[in-house]
Amino acid sequence: MNTPFTEAAGVPVSDSAPVMTFSPVVLPVPGRLVDLQVKVSAPATGSELPIILLSHGHGPSNFVSSLHGYGPVANFWAAHGFVVIQPTHLDAKMLGLRESDDPDAPLYWRSRAEDMRYIIDHLDQIEAAVPGLGGRLDRSRIAAVGHSLGGHTVGMLCGQSVTDPADGTEVDLSDARVKAGVLMAPPGNGEGLAAFAAEHYPILGSTDFAKMTTPALVIVGDKDQNPAFSDREDWRADAYFESPGPKSLLTLFGAEHGLGGVSTYDAAETTDENPERVAALRALTWAYLRTALYPGDSAWADAITALNSTSNPLGKVESK
Repeated sequence: MNTPFTEAAGVPVSDSAPVMTFSPVVLPVPGRLVDLQVKVSAPATGSELPIILLSHGHGPSNFVSSLHGYGPVANFWAAHGFVVIQPTHLDAKMLGLRESDDPDAPLYWRSRAEDMRYIIDHLDQIEAAVPGLGGRLDRSRIAAVGHSLGGHTVGMLCGQSVTDPADGTEVDLSDARVKAGVLMAPPGNGEGLAAFAAEHYPILGSTDFAKMTTPALVIVGDKDQNPAFSDREDWRADAYFESPGPKSLLTLFGAEHGLGGVSTYDAAETTDENPERVAALRALTWAYLRTALYPGDSAWADAITALNSTSNPLGKVESK
């Protein structure tokens, strides 16, 4: 039996269900260097299920930053009523394309957002490929969630813009079919970018949140500071402070870039491993998306009440 520590850190959530997982679903994409592969996790029961598109980060492991990662959050959200679809983006280390001479390498920032849009375009194909999933998706309730560079990808879907370094044009890859976003430890604005990151990842130097209008939750750790990316302590919260509402900001106390270990179970790259922190993050994200996708659902308000009611809260929430 799950306990509050391992399951939801005391945040009220729905009953869990067994999860069925199917991968890879292979989607041939014209012009893409390799086929797009996705993993689908879904509750074994239920219909009219909302959808989470989960975008991995650009981490150092061979397989964590791919459809194989992010089990601690993907499994939870699927067990509590979401269909979670995880693409392997072209920057996944397992594909060996980061060091290629492709002009979009190493981040493949444009392809990442296009992957997510392509998945939405081909939900019928995905639904047909996964045994037992047919007729169970609610296409009107789609959310996008991403960690680190995945947060940048989700920001793009929600209206965040960048300037294409090749020709200086503003790039808009927003998608109105994404009704809510969750940006976990995303890159901040371009003005705050450090010299190292500006040299190696120039696209991040133009990140702008002024047009990111889609409702979103931004999740940051108050110890997530890396001078290679920015000298500003609050840089990763820019997506909240510099975008129009409605937005919410969850700040996790003591959390570093791994936010307690969202990317996989027992990852060596998680410098702040904390199962209770992950339990709180995934439960609060679930609650936020329940309310964002089902107006009138009290899950988000109930979750904030639970977070604030403890003598030693794991974090704080502010909204606008």
